[in-house]
Amino acid sequence: MRSFSSEPVPLHLIENAVAAAASAPSGANQQPWTFVVVEDREIKRRIRLAAEAEERRNYEQRFPDEWLQALAPLGTGWEKEFLETAPYLIVVFRIDYSVDGERRIKHYYVSESVGIAVGFLLAALHWCGLATLTHTPSPMGFLNQILDRPRNERPFVLIPVGLPAADSTVPVLSKRPASDVMILK
Repeated sequence: MRSFSSEPVPLHLIENAVAAAASAPSGANQQPWTFVVVEDREIKRRIRLAAEAEERRNYEQRFPDEWLQALAPLGTGWEKEFLETAPYLIVVFRIDYSVDGERRIKHYYVSESVGIAVGFLLAALHWCGLATLTHTPSPMGFLNQILDRPRNERPFVLIPVGLPAADSTVPVLSKRPASDVMILK
């Protein structure tokens, strides 16, 4: 979904979805994630401007023609107005290590763990009737700066959350059937 309504969404829906995500399994139960929920308009604007600057460079300079052709049917571009329109942005950070005093504690299976937690989050938001989009501008380091996150955390995904706009459209996408992706032995 790339077209969100600005209609408010009850915060408790977001809190419950984050609680569901935080219940996900993780390597050594280290829970290597932080969920930053952004509702402040000025912060959302700063995120949009920084994301659009990176995305513009991607679309105009960094992406190879093959990648641009793969994106063409989706109708995407560097403009990301949904980052301001959606009532909430949830920025999920991966925590690569913890700090205990001067001791650095390595986390294990961080990408896998955070990926599972994000899956839980998206499913919970969907079941609340909310629309989402997984957005991964690259690079994403600007999110650490804007959201004042420590060095041991790195942005994993940026998720706008809200209700779909009344005039929203969703591209017609087909998915491979289960018979193509499941092998029974």
